[in-house]
Amino acid sequence: MRIFDAHTGIGYNAHMRRRLFKRRADRTAAKRATNVSIRSDLLDAAREAGVNLSATLERALAEELANVQRARWREENREAIDAYNEYVSAHGAFSDGVRSF
Repeated sequence: MRIFDAHTGIGYNAHMRRRLFKRRADRTAAKRATNVSIRSDLLDAAREAGVNLSATLERALAEELANVQRARWREENREAIDAYNEYVSAHGAFSDGVRSF
């Protein structure tokens, strides 16, 4: 059995030995050149600061794609979420009788 902590990239196997996992985004994939338009003042400042533009753009794109996918999932499942919330409002949560808080 393996437990994976997605926020730290650290996993534990059944014997609780710490292991480091590569995140899916860290895997090498074929890269290809593209052109982007960036404000000249930002580009100059980034170059002066030694910012890796490719890595920064990849992180920003991955974050934006995750946000889009999250919003899409919420929209696709909105009816089910609303139905569940209505059920909980009417009948309570399954653990209402056993929790102590």
